[in-house]
Amino acid sequence: MFDEIYYFAGQIRDVNIAKGNFRFAPVMYLKQSLEHIEKMPQSSFEEIIRKYVEMNVAHPFREGNGRAARIWLDLILKKEIGKVVDWSKVDKDDYLPAMERSPIKDIEIREVLKQALTPDIGDREVYMKGIDASYNYEGYFAYRTKDLG
Repeated sequence: MFDEIYYFAGQIRDVNIAKGNFRFAPVMYLKQSLEHIEKMPQSSFEEIIRKYVEMNVAHPFREGNGRAARIWLDLILKKEIGKVVDWSKVDKDDYLPAMERSPIKDIEIREVLKQALTPDIGDREVYMKGIDASYNYEGYFAYRTKDLG
């Protein structure tokens, strides 16, 4: 992801990063954090969301964490419980504050995402609308997947 834009694309970050007042996992603990996340259970929706929250706190890349993590989350959901999130049904104004609060308590983000679960795991339109929604959450509105043909 972003390999034509950033020289560091696809590489685990080697700098500390923050968004607003929130500091993501310090570089000195990032490797251990990712190893911990890898070992976390993922057999239920609740466990998967806990793992997703931890990955968000780790924020292993310098750019594209949210977009990559949402795809990662859907892959785990698809594999483990046969569902994905229909991201077009997740309102940005509900999602972003819930994610900000999720390291303290994940019940809010769990409920926001649970309402948008769909068994349509092979539906290309659900996937493409998810990409659009994901870019919308990041503040990008210039292109929509339906416009790209």
